[in-house]
Amino acid sequence: QVQLVESGGGLVQPGGSLTLSCTASGSIFRVDAMCWYRQYLGKQRELVAAIGSGGTTTYADSVKGRFTISRDNAKNMVSLQMNSLKPEDTAVYYCHADVMEYGRRSYLRYWGQGTQVTVSS
Repeated sequence: QVQLVESGGGLVQPGGSLTLSCTASGSIFRVDAMCWYRQYLGKQRELVAAIGSGGTTTYADSVKGRFTISRDNAKNMVSLQMNSLKPEDTAVYYCHADVMEYGRRSYLRYWGQGTQVTVSS
């Protein structure tokens, strides 16, 4: 069994910064892509940023130049540094990872529990 645990959400003023972190734990043999999604109330989750095991990154156009995704493979951890935050960044942010567990030959998709980010003055 694998768990993703997120931390770092909260309330911040427009223009401020927050860093989200997510750590995967459990029977982990290998972790492939790690991503951050966000979900607005009543909407579907949307991809914010993704990082491959080799460090290749992808960003949604709305966050390019403001958000930075990074990972620590030794700790199975992914972080999202969010700068110049805007009210429209307010959402629940979810960590996601493709994980191969010991004894398995394929990757399974795991989600964190979500963390609220609120950008408001």
